[in-house]
Amino acid sequence: MARPRSFDRDHVLHAAERQFRTSGYNGSSVDDISAATGLGRGSLYATFDGKRGVLLQAMTGYYARLAQFAPQALAGPDEGALERLHRYLLRAVNGVPLADDVPPAADRAAAACFAAKMALEIGTSDPEVQRMARDCFSVLATAVAECLRAAQRNGDIDPDADPDDLAYLLLTIIRGTDVVGAYGHSPARLTSVAESAFALLPRPHRR
Repeated sequence: MARPRSFDRDHVLHAAERQFRTSGYNGSSVDDISAATGLGRGSLYATFDGKRGVLLQAMTGYYARLAQFAPQALAGPDEGALERLHRYLLRAVNGVPLADDVPPAADRAAAACFAAKMALEIGTSDPEVQRMARDCFSVLATAVAECLRAAQRNGDIDPDADPDDLAYLLLTIIRGTDVVGAYGHSPARLTSVAESAFALLPRPHRR
C-alpha cells in the first residue's frame, strides 16, 4: 500500500487562502487550488474532502491567527491604549498581513479580510462560512472594545461612551476600506479615512 504524501499542512492552507483571496471561492477550481498548493486532486479530496473542506480549514487557520494577533496588538497598559488603537487602525486599513508567516498580497483587494470576503461571496448560501466569518468579526470586536475600555480608564476616551458600539463603528469603517481599497483608491486615501475615524472617537469633556 502506497504511503500518503507528506506535506506542510499550514503551507498548503496559506497557499489555498491566497488563491481564494485572489480569485474568490467560485472563481477557484479544484485544479487552481491543486496548482496553488502543490497537492494533487486526490490528496486534496483525501485530506480536506474537496474544495469546501479546504476553504473551511483555511478559514479556521485564519481565525486562529486573528485570535492571536488582535489581542496581542491591542493589549497592554491603559496608558498606551489609545496609541495602540491608532496603530492598529492604520495597519488594518492598509491590509498589513495578520502574521509574519503570511506574505503580503499582491494588491489591496486581495489583502482584505479573508473571512469577510468569503462571507460576502457565499455566506448567504453556506451557514458554516457565515458562522466562521461572524466568529472572526467577534474576536476583533472584543479586542478593540477592550482596548477602548483601557483608554477610558486612562482618561483618553469619554467614560460615558459605549466601547462595544465604538468597536463596531471602527470595524465597520475598516471593513468599508476593504471595499474602497478594492476600487483602487490609494493607501494615502485609506490612511486618511483611518485618521478621520480615529479623530471622531469621543474624548472626555474637559472642565
